[in-house]
Amino acid sequence: MLNENVKKLLDTSMWDLATQCNGEPNVVPVAFKMVTQDGKLAIGDVFLETTLQNLKVNDGKIAVSVYDAKTLEGYQIKGTAEYLTEGDIVSSFQTMVEKTFNGAATAKGALLITPEKVIVTTPGTDNKKTL
Repeated sequence: MLNENVKKLLDTSMWDLATQCNGEPNVVPVAFKMVTQDGKLAIGDVFLETTLQNLKVNDGKIAVSVYDAKTLEGYQIKGTAEYLTEGDIVSSFQTMVEKTFNGAATAKGALLITPEKVIVTTPGTDNKKTL
């Protein structure tokens, strides 16, 4: 589902996560993130309290926006998230976060998003195209 252009942008750019609860939208940038070998999106939980609350009431539905501010290439990925509290992905994020914050913070867990739809947000003829 994630072609090479999407994966490259996901690897090199910040992500914005979007959720909602009772009509109230929530968007947060994330820096601790990765694409897994099987094409899922993983995010370290450092400050995701509102996001996690929203996911509980919306059956895990989430959207991720990623874009290059210079070229305007971008994608919206819609999917379903599950929360992990242990395993290799969580350990990897704990190491990343602790190193970044010199031990002052850690990853409490990780979101693992299964992409269900990828939409082009790049201006031009492919805008709004589903990949």
